[in-house]
Amino acid sequence: MLSVLKNTITYSWCGCVLLSATWAQAATPATTGQSGYINMPSAAVQADGTFSLGYSYDQPYGTLWATATILPFIQVTGRFVSVSGIPGFTNVPGEFGYEYGRYKDKVIDFKARLLAEGRWVPAVALGASDIEGTGLFKGHYLVATKTLGSARNVEVSAGLGRGRLDGAFAGVRWRSTATPAWSVVAEYDANKYANDFNAALTDAGARRKGAVLGLEYRWGWLGAQVARHRDHFSANVYASVPMAAREFIPKIYEPRPHNPKTPPSRLTVASLRNDPASAAPLIAALSRQNFKNIRVAYDSGVLRLSLTNARISEMGRAVGRASRTALAFAPAETRAIYLTYTRLEQPVATYELHDLAALTHYLTGAGKRDEFLKTVVVRYSGPHDSLDVDKATLGAGVDEGTGVGLHVGRDGNLIQVSSEDRESNRLRIAPKVNFFFNDPSGALRYDLAAVGSYDRRLGSGLYLNGAVRLSVLENISGVTQPSNSELPHVRTDVAEYKRGGRFKLNRLMLNQYFNPAERIYARLSAGFYEEMYRGVGGQILYVPNNSRWATDLSVDALQQRGVKGWLDKRDYRTVTAIGALHYKLPYDITVTARAGRFLAKDTGVRIEMKRRFRSGIEVGAWYTKTNGNDITSPGTPLSPYNDKGVFLSIPLRTMLPSDSQAGAGFALSPWTRDVGQMVASPGDLYSLVEQPRRDLHHYDGLGDFAERPDEASLPVISNPVRPLVNPWPNFRARLEGSAAASPSLPTWAYGGALASAAVLTSAALDKPVDRFVRKHEDRRLTNSLGNFGKNMPVALVATSGIAAALGDARMQNTGIIALQSVAGAIGATAIGKYSTGRARPEENLGTWASTDRRRSDSSFPSGHSAVAFAAVTPFAQEYDAPWLYGVAAISAAGRVANRKHFVSDTVAGGLIGYAVGTLLWEGQRNMVNSQLSVVPGPKSIAVAWQGSY
Repeated sequence: MLSVLKNTITYSWCGCVLLSATWAQAATPATTGQSGYINMPSAAVQADGTFSLGYSYDQPYGTLWATATILPFIQVTGRFVSVSGIPGFTNVPGEFGYEYGRYKDKVIDFKARLLAEGRWVPAVALGASDIEGTGLFKGHYLVATKTLGSARNVEVSAGLGRGRLDGAFAGVRWRSTATPAWSVVAEYDANKYANDFNAALTDAGARRKGAVLGLEYRWGWLGAQVARHRDHFSANVYASVPMAAREFIPKIYEPRPHNPKTPPSRLTVASLRNDPASAAPLIAALSRQNFKNIRVAYDSGVLRLSLTNARISEMGRAVGRASRTALAFAPAETRAIYLTYTRLEQPVATYELHDLAALTHYLTGAGKRDEFLKTVVVRYSGPHDSLDVDKATLGAGVDEGTGVGLHVGRDGNLIQVSSEDRESNRLRIAPKVNFFFNDPSGALRYDLAAVGSYDRRLGSGLYLNGAVRLSVLENISGVTQPSNSELPHVRTDVAEYKRGGRFKLNRLMLNQYFNPAERIYARLSAGFYEEMYRGVGGQILYVPNNSRWATDLSVDALQQRGVKGWLDKRDYRTVTAIGALHYKLPYDITVTARAGRFLAKDTGVRIEMKRRFRSGIEVGAWYTKTNGNDITSPGTPLSPYNDKGVFLSIPLRTMLPSDSQAGAGFALSPWTRDVGQMVASPGDLYSLVEQPRRDLHHYDGLGDFAERPDEASLPVISNPVRPLVNPWPNFRARLEGSAAASPSLPTWAYGGALASAAVLTSAALDKPVDRFVRKHEDRRLTNSLGNFGKNMPVALVATSGIAAALGDARMQNTGIIALQSVAGAIGATAIGKYSTGRARPEENLGTWASTDRRRSDSSFPSGHSAVAFAAVTPFAQEYDAPWLYGVAAISAAGRVANRKHFVSDTVAGGLIGYAVGTLLWEGQRNMVNSQLSVVPGPKSIAVAWQGSY
């Protein structure tokens, strides 16, 4: 029940300008935040990428809600509902929980538009309320919506609900063509209020179904509604932000690219060879444009630069500005310019400009993009692209900085004291605020502090990072309820840390970054990671070429720090080891799977999913499943709590009149939980290269290179998101005639003989392995393996479904084959189960005894193993990834570990899944005229194979 909204936003002085922007009329939020009328939903969803935040009051419910259209057809809403008339914990002054106030509940709603509106066909949507949480407002509905009238200013909806939304409901909205900002809305409210939580104690008990009438007004991003119910009024106010817009504020204060009134004196080859400091004018010109870590070298007609930019958010635009400046200073003999973009001196991407005349024409607006692209090579960088500061490198020793000063509005901060030089050595003092919600001792907790940070380059890739924090105003230390967590208290003692002292050393780290090979990055770290932990550790990241995935491994040996925040410590020590796989889907969606050992020594998996919109705003969520049994309410011994949350990341350039790399982050998650927790990373490598890598792979990789007006219409600028490919035509074609090559009869016989031999051989292990497992069934490793075996097939099927729905053509095809393979494997194992009726090991009836359960629940063969192997086989063969079979094999071993199957059961199931997956993959690649059909029935599954022999 305890949750947090962490706010690391740096407040912008021009944020109020957002309210003056205009926003076209769109689907209107109801009091629940979902698009609809007053309390009833419609089938409409807001425009793709729209984020709405609002507050509504409909007696007795006050609701703070946020809604995001995460895909063009999916809308997700989070609500924080307070109930008047019911205390959250107690209504007795002085008792613990009295300050919390009225009862409050978190609600998550979901809506998927199944059918878009056509000329004659209405839009149809399926929705669910309270899909995660206490379920106080749980319900489901199906609704259809149609717009009518010559001006399409009348919207009508009708639907059916189940649960809290009980029975038929309807809604209508009329928007005046004369005054389009105003609308009249009416609905038939079908909510069953009398069944609400403690309805007899609140005004909900007196509410009934019936008609409601309301009036709406919308101006730009802002909207409001007031409605009259039978015996009361309701109100709803909100702001809707189009996250799919490229920018919200015109960049009126953006510095112009380097374009001096009089061309500078060109450098000469002789001066560059004899005096490295002669490159100082070029370096100074780049530094004035916020370029850092500038390295310059000249060799055989090629001017080489290595640099980064501390302000410009898009890599292509930063490189374009650097190339414009380099072109102005380059010696006349220069035939090519190589620009390497770096992060913390680690090379990320290199732009080879081989035709300086074409570069000049394009930068001045004379050349065409297609012609210019023929002279450019954009590629990943490697160690050979690094330019170290030594005698052979030009510009050594040029390190003048900006000086310490008071700055207003810089990087989105309202006010800050900062200093920064050309080597990214930086001192900054700025405010920071955190909000914490839903603690029993008070519904809102806050922490306002001044944070001073200091970053210093000590050597090539070696940095010192420090931060101190002075708490100015906070009430988190007032949380006095001790944690009842049975896990090690890795996070639940946060209030003790706030009480430990106002002035603390939050971070003091040494970080060494490496680039041992192209597309491989590494980091070693030591020191104080964060307020609660210190230690040593490292990370290694691999980024494949021309691929949408990346993987990394982080290992940290940690000790818990003391509450005073200096050199004091606690006795708790642990080693965390977490591997991560990052994969990019269409619509700039990134899925990250993390697996390993977390802070509380629990092991498990954490799944993260986020979508990045054109504005740079990211919306995401995570869910963690580990073997740590967190029984803190709402967790129970039978259903432990699993760490989860949602987050929002906002680049402040969208709200500033100039470009910036600064950002703000919000997260809503439990803040006094120990399960599934991770230490704050000292410098995550994937975050370091994620944005440059995204820029590198967007179309031609140049982005807004020349900042020409005609570039704004290019796909790389106007539409940097790869849209979804509709999988239905391909899926329907597979269902109508899935071409699968059937092996010849001798091949069938040979394969069947090998499979039978493998099963019979493995049967010899049934008894000894089961005896071993029985002796160790209470071990933590055995339980973890069992949970893995139970859940992994489900995860693999879900992954196949995501691939079929969201992947590119190749991945969609493979995902469809995997889903077909799973269906075929389920049908085949069902036949085996009915045929054998074998008892499971946990029944203790013997290895080949008949089960006392239903034959459909018999042990032979293992359905989980068959599903796991069927799901991975098409991917393993299509992408030449045999390691996937290891994932399926471990899943099969988990079924043996928790005594759900004998070894021979899993071997037989694995062979079935492998055979079906291979057969379908081979056949659908070769398009041979044969077909597999799986027809599920109420109590049976029919499997039919048709083919030519």
